[in-house]
Amino acid sequence: MTVTGGLATVDVGRRFISRRTRTRPSLLARLSQLVGTVTGLHGATRVQLLIDGEPVSGVFPGVPTESPITFRFLQTPNVGVPVPPSPRLKPPDKHVKQIQQRLIKLGYLLPGAADGRLGPVTEEGILAFQKWEGLDRTGSLNARTESRLAVAAHPVPISLAGTEKRAEVLLGRQVALLIVGNRVVRTIAVSSGKPSTPTPPGNYRVYAKIRRWWSTPFREWLPWAVPFVGGIAFHEYLNVPGYAASHGCVRQAAAVARGTHAFAEVGMPVKVIANS
Repeated sequence: MTVTGGLATVDVGRRFISRRTRTRPSLLARLSQLVGTVTGLHGATRVQLLIDGEPVSGVFPGVPTESPITFRFLQTPNVGVPVPPSPRLKPPDKHVKQIQQRLIKLGYLLPGAADGRLGPVTEEGILAFQKWEGLDRTGSLNARTESRLAVAAHPVPISLAGTEKRAEVLLGRQVALLIVGNRVVRTIAVSSGKPSTPTPPGNYRVYAKIRRWWSTPFREWLPWAVPFVGGIAFHEYLNVPGYAASHGCVRQAAAVARGTHAFAEVGMPVKVIANS
């Protein structure tokens, strides 16, 4: 690295842009880490990236690196906040309403959600139920899910911890429990950090509530964010699979993310549990 007149020129090897090393951060995260670290050193405000002595282009999605870039550029949103698609709901169905009423009683749906229409909110509740009960994670009604619903018990916290609001993230089951006192008031389906970028087990506290949070490392919006350690947060995401798939955050479907944001309080304990 050399710095001249506020310009830092950084020459790295091709491993820096390799996609094969699964334990390394994404390409955008690597670039953000490098630029964020270098700017400020010896008065540097801009960074020119070289790979084996040559400028690189077309490697980092949405970021031109042929010329010098600044950390402010990476901090500036370049896309709009993602909007979940509007669901196309079928007419109300009596059987669906009975399923919803059962999910409400068990804490997978909120009171008032029993409208008889099978949409994203109910599908999220079904997926959370399947995850808690160890069933196939389909998010859709099937005979085994309905049979288990008839005999299932209300989820309980893994740890007992007094009377305050709190949350538990169960990495093994890929669910989060929203708890008041020692009663689970909502069980939600989540997708935590994948093996290469895991969500770290431990005891944390919510330190902010942010309706629209721009992720500089990954250059994307994280709506309804509730961060609790570093850059790791509960947040809304359009893709919440049945398995761990994030860069460390706790993804939630749009059907529940706003509710978690409303439930959370700054200072609220969050316990991330590896196995439960």
